[in-house]
Amino acid sequence: MAASNDEIEYEYPSVIRIYKNGHVERLRDTDFVPAGTDPQTGVSSKDVTNIVPGTEVYVRIYLPNLTNKYKKIPLVVYFHGGGFVVSTPASATYHNYLNLLAAETQVIAVSVHYRLAPENSIPIAYDDSWAALQWVISHSNGNGPDDWLNNYADFGRLFLSGDSAGANIAHNLAMRIGNSELGQNVNISGIALVHPYFWGSNIIGLEAVDPNTKLLQDRLWPTICPSNPDNDDPRNNPIAEGGPGLTGLGCKRVLVCVAEKDFLKHVGLVYFEALGRSGWKGAVELVETEGKGHAFHLYDLQCDKAKELMTRVAAFFNN
Repeated sequence: MAASNDEIEYEYPSVIRIYKNGHVERLRDTDFVPAGTDPQTGVSSKDVTNIVPGTEVYVRIYLPNLTNKYKKIPLVVYFHGGGFVVSTPASATYHNYLNLLAAETQVIAVSVHYRLAPENSIPIAYDDSWAALQWVISHSNGNGPDDWLNNYADFGRLFLSGDSAGANIAHNLAMRIGNSELGQNVNISGIALVHPYFWGSNIIGLEAVDPNTKLLQDRLWPTICPSNPDNDDPRNNPIAEGGPGLTGLGCKRVLVCVAEKDFLKHVGLVYFEALGRSGWKGAVELVETEGKGHAFHLYDLQCDKAKELMTRVAAFFNN
């Protein structure tokens, strides 16, 4: 007998519900906010489609209101969070945040929509994001298909950033860039990882995580990556024994941001410490926000702690 819609295979509360018959129910960030000019920040945005032909992969580009139209500004390629299973650049959560990010840090931002799991399992999110990055890089000589990137982006100050799963993507693309074959034409100044989603089977500190939360996280990677369901897959656990390590990270600077009450705080700290002692030749910084939880800044953009975090991110991009 075929499974009915009522039989649940996996549920992450308030995020996603996956049924045994393949039906997927997303529980947040399913809204769509059109691109345009934001009245609060003055930031202009537009969507560019057909990044990966035949798919729904697109980018939303954000251009701040510039006083000097002839000065090029840092370029940030941003990957949204959502556990690889929810959200898009057009959801209000990310559209509002990217408007503010572009305005406050004075960068041109490219927010990437990659295909979501479980319908599109790992490594599709990484491959889509890599293709979007390659599309962005195609503008580095000033002759790409998009005028905003040609005219305003300083490719000498190119950064990758993201929160949660998006930070995981930014890290993994930087590792891919560090591969001499794959990254030979890509030069990244730095990556800003905000509350990064990493996991693993035996990371010191995870024993403090609530057992139910840990169980949900233990099941997430096998759900989105059935081809390699091991939680110590190096894409999920960058410091896994036997993995490639961190010395090949293909950028000069890294900013790691964690939050005191985030269940992912410990893996973020372990990543920061491991990178610092790995032999990687770059500089790594740590920012910890007291009293806040995972991705708090996305949902309360104007709170003091969110403003402090934005200030640190702005300094990283503009240093």
